[in-house]
Amino acid sequence: MAGSVVIVGAGPAGAVLAYLLARQGVSVTLLEKHLDFTRAFRGEGLQPSGLDAFAQMGLGDKVAQLPRALIKTIELFRNGTLRARVPSERLGFTGQFIAQPALLAMIADEARHFPSFQLAMGVTVRELLRNGDRVVGVRTDTPDGPREFHADLVIGTDGRHSVTRKHGHFTELTAKQNFDVLWIKVPFPEFWPDRGTIRMELGNGCITGGLPTSDGLLQIGFTIPKGAFKDLRARDPEAWTDELIGRASPDLANHLRVHREAVRRAVLLDVVVGRLTKWTAPGLLLGDAAHPMSPIGGQGLNLALRDALVAANHLAPVLAGGAGLDAIDAAAESAAQERLPEIAIAQEHQKRQAHLFLDPAPLNRLTMRLMPMLVRTGLIKLLIGKRLRAFQHGVVPVRLMV
Repeated sequence: MAGSVVIVGAGPAGAVLAYLLARQGVSVTLLEKHLDFTRAFRGEGLQPSGLDAFAQMGLGDKVAQLPRALIKTIELFRNGTLRARVPSERLGFTGQFIAQPALLAMIADEARHFPSFQLAMGVTVRELLRNGDRVVGVRTDTPDGPREFHADLVIGTDGRHSVTRKHGHFTELTAKQNFDVLWIKVPFPEFWPDRGTIRMELGNGCITGGLPTSDGLLQIGFTIPKGAFKDLRARDPEAWTDELIGRASPDLANHLRVHREAVRRAVLLDVVVGRLTKWTAPGLLLGDAAHPMSPIGGQGLNLALRDALVAANHLAPVLAGGAGLDAIDAAAESAAQERLPEIAIAQEHQKRQAHLFLDPAPLNRLTMRLMPMLVRTGLIKLLIGKRLRAFQHGVVPVRLMV
């Protein structure tokens, strides 16, 4: 008899892993605390490594039909002036922003083709169920009242503020961050060159970015010092709204003034980065919840997909084959050990990138002044090419075997 799994969190990692296990005949219950897949400002950057993951699953054609914004050009501004406009491929960068609600709905629809798959929405996990030192399920609140879900293995794919990580009592290696991000969406402006262009406006120790979205809007991100949002909100709202708008170049600033209410309602991304020293306990495996990522380099979605492929490789054979609990735990540990090296390297790359762009040290300020020239000439690849390749294609090959 095949083993059973409860996956907490129906983001990309959880949904993909549920799909891969269900198509091998494993009994999978996927729990999602929200009633639908709509979220504010979830990571939607899909890079070649993420596209490759879907291709390996046989879902590449399905993904290609979803709403998206294909990135073809990067503009760099400094002091309100366009300093460089280059094809993204010249920098070794190709990518797209894909509608994550549509992506998750597609994966769930594909998983429903398998009778061993179950998706439960509006389910909030309150605690882990244990039998001795082994996790045997989760206790939840559902729209119909409290309910317990039991399984041979619980998998936590519930992200940066993970309940499974918290209640698993793991030791976490945290990396101090010096920035947070404020996100807004505004109507797509007429002055924007096209829907394939992204903009980075480089300031002193800050970045303002503009990204076309899959729903036809423009997403703006403002980096701010870590923890500064509380102080901002304590000030006169008109003053700090004007301060954020004033960071943008004149054309974008004028557009934001027209839509200043969107700026006032900016959503905070509390940048949390870390990874567990151990990702498993008896009956429990953490996926992306084991390593919250920085937004630098758009790695969250892509690494989550790679986590799911590796976990499926190790777990599907033992779960589908009805192996014992010790074998299931061993497979979970093997999956974690395989993923840890890439995650550690990716986080180090993110740390170095954040230092370069956001630390106002004298050498970094000089580099930022020279950045447009470095981009125009392609010399930027000498400076950060290794990181760009890692962000694009991953650090190690990941092949789906099941």
